[in-house]
Amino acid sequence: MIKPRLPLLRIVEMNIGFFGLQFSFGLQQANMTPIYRFLGADEATMPLLWLAGPMTGLIVQPLIGSISDRTTSKLGRRTPYFLIGAVICSLCLLAMPYSPALWIAASLLWLLDAGNNVTMEPYRAYVADRLEPDQQPAGFLTQSAFTGLAQCASYAAPSLLAAFGVSTALDVGNGIPDIVKIAFLIGAVLSIASIAWSIWRVPELPLEPEEAAALRARPSGVRATLADIALALREMPPAMRRLALAMLCQWYAMFVYWQYISLAVSQALYGTTDAASSTYLDATLLSQKMGVLYNAIAFVGALALIPIVRRIGARWAHAVCLTASGLAMLAIGQIGSAELMYLPMIGIGIGWAGMMGNTYVMLASAIPPERNGVYMGIFNMFIVIPMLIETLTMPLIYRPLLGGDPRHALVLAGVLMLVGALATLRVRTLASDGQGAALTA
Repeated sequence: MIKPRLPLLRIVEMNIGFFGLQFSFGLQQANMTPIYRFLGADEATMPLLWLAGPMTGLIVQPLIGSISDRTTSKLGRRTPYFLIGAVICSLCLLAMPYSPALWIAASLLWLLDAGNNVTMEPYRAYVADRLEPDQQPAGFLTQSAFTGLAQCASYAAPSLLAAFGVSTALDVGNGIPDIVKIAFLIGAVLSIASIAWSIWRVPELPLEPEEAAALRARPSGVRATLADIALALREMPPAMRRLALAMLCQWYAMFVYWQYISLAVSQALYGTTDAASSTYLDATLLSQKMGVLYNAIAFVGALALIPIVRRIGARWAHAVCLTASGLAMLAIGQIGSAELMYLPMIGIGIGWAGMMGNTYVMLASAIPPERNGVYMGIFNMFIVIPMLIETLTMPLIYRPLLGGDPRHALVLAGVLMLVGALATLRVRTLASDGQGAALTA
């Protein structure tokens, strides 16, 4: 089937739903460590409380990706999963900041990440389904740009609310301030509203009768879905396999960064990570402002990467992005000034833009279009398995090897980013070498 070409405005509109999805992820990255600390969590075991993301991603995304490949509903193949995931996400965002106990917050994070993951990979597959190959890089890099913009907004939300007079005082019940509660309310509204806009403005293309008939003829049920995933793993394209090491390094490193950045800033500037101290809240707000900057840079950087990738290829562009991020992470713990803490965010933002766009440009040229859903879901395993490994290993090495110092955790993350840059250079696909379709809208 020849797909109608979309103007750049329509490509932007089809990805607005990604704004709401990534606003939710940004709220997690910026606020879950402080929320857990307010509720009494120990920093050494903090990664275990973040287990929800990698575990739900590992289970949910391949399953939903495979199931959506076979879906023939009146709403489309991917749309039902957008809507289901967005509703789950919105409800959990509403409840999260009112958690009265640590176990409730952790449980809600599991449900929240499950909702996000129900939406995520069908959304990736939707871009590959809807766009011709020469427009797909623009589609994926637009998603990367919305990731930066949404997370910029989510990181900024608590500080902006404080600037408008919303109370920063710790709640007498669970310690979570009003600025966090209202930020999560905003996220709940955006989650469902942005998805609804994208579905309305750029609906899925209807399947051709023979395509729909072929899908209905395929086996269904849990056993068939698991068999489909197993077959896809066995038949995984070589270029996709070669991405595994780079993905392991970069996502382990980024998960460390999200978990320990507020603690590292507090230790570097104030010499403490005590959640009861006023300086820890100051460090948390500063780290969120730093997050605003790196996500703003990621937004601009993702758009700038479109012509750069066209010129030098996604492989070389991504290696440069990861190098910039690695050097920035190495520098953070050595900085003793709040003002200078913003400088490394340039490198973090460049790396984040590459992680959310370049890898999917490389992937899209390597997988068969009729299996976009299952391979996008499997590719997410390359993200969540590193997160899972980090979750299980950091509590074991945090004090014995890293001295219980969050700054040393960021040094480890920086080294891994640099290793990931080298590993990226081993990946060769037509698109990554700049020999594939032009990256134009």
